[in-house]
Amino acid sequence: MSQSVSAQRILPDLQSAIMCEDVRQESSGNFILLGIMAFLRVPKVPVTALKLCVFTRWTCGVGEFTETARLIAPDETTVIRESKVKFGLADPTHNASNLSVFAQVEFKVPGVYHVEISVDDVMKLRFPVPVVVAPPQTDGPQPPNPDEAQAAS
Repeated sequence: MSQSVSAQRILPDLQSAIMCEDVRQESSGNFILLGIMAFLRVPKVPVTALKLCVFTRWTCGVGEFTETARLIAPDETTVIRESKVKFGLADPTHNASNLSVFAQVEFKVPGVYHVEISVDDVMKLRFPVPVVVAPPQTDGPQPPNPDEAQAAS
């Protein structure tokens, strides 16, 4: 006696998870990811990112699921943001693309933050997002700081 695949529940595979600045969808249904990030270079901390997106794509599963995307602080315990998205796959050949948008994210300290992606509380991926403080570079001499000029005289 065999069960059909559609009667079983199969936990999906995470095909991809990408952090970016924005995601657009074409009229064809295809997605455009803008500003794919490997790290965040900021002029100083604390700093607030207006919008961070985590784009995921699931495949090879059957059933109804809940994806959880979390942004974790460098202390490895503080959850800065969390998003839950419900999705379904009717057949293992189907796929589901999800988007979590984290608005007004404050980064208080530099260091290695992490994004964690889970499905039904099963961790599928954890990747680092370093936040690096790098003051803007200048091209040439800077005008004197008025406070420093008064102190020198």
